[in-house]
Amino acid sequence: MPGAVRTASEMFDLSGRVALVTGSSSGLGQQIALVLAAAGATVAITARRADRLNDIASTSNSISAFTADLTDQDARVALIAEVESKLGPIDILVNNAGAVNATSIEQESLEDFRNMIEVNLVAAWHLTKLAGVSMVERRNGSVINIASILGVVGATPAKDSGYSAAKGGLVNLTRETALQWARKGVRVNAICPGWFDTEMINDITSTDNGTSFITNNTPMARVGNVDEIDGAVLLLASDAGSFMTGSIVMVDGGWTAR
Repeated sequence: MPGAVRTASEMFDLSGRVALVTGSSSGLGQQIALVLAAAGATVAITARRADRLNDIASTSNSISAFTADLTDQDARVALIAEVESKLGPIDILVNNAGAVNATSIEQESLEDFRNMIEVNLVAAWHLTKLAGVSMVERRNGSVINIASILGVVGATPAKDSGYSAAKGGLVNLTRETALQWARKGVRVNAICPGWFDTEMINDITSTDNGTSFITNNTPMARVGNVDEIDGAVLLLASDAGSFMTGSIVMVDGGWTAR
């Protein structure tokens, strides 16, 4: 039998929900926080740069800043506790925080590799576990992992074994967590962005060779604009995506379709 017909605004409405977006002092994280707030959510943003966070929070009464270093496990525990104490239980968790170390494996140290895994994978696992306890108890929640096309295909010639390994792990962590929580009311999905116009790829887009590498290998022949992540985020965060879990959504201009 068909379900009740809802308007688009009803399906995508996030009023009354609390969201936490990590790595949200710039780039895609900042954009994700802004679009969730625009859809009605109360949004907690977190990163290490307090000044940037405060600037973003000053633009909306729906956004609050929480400074944290997510490489520190104690800081992750404290962050979840503080957000839930001040804003209420987390309904939407966006694991966006990440870092790159663009170098060949010959030059990458063991410490470098471990740091890439900690920042890009372990922190996301830990925050999902911490926020997920309440989600499972309430039988309601959405976790969105911001993975990468480099978790699905190789990075070279960009070269980053640690980042690629971590993002590949995040893709399959998404699937496994989704299966564990599928009957507990909690959805877990991932978005794999391609090359977006953010600080993270400035070293590439600042050179002619780097720009050519992206445009020549992206079927749409350009980088993405940050607001082009909005649709996927809103779909996975809201009731519009209520039958989606374990999905890996590519937002990459066709990069992985080649």
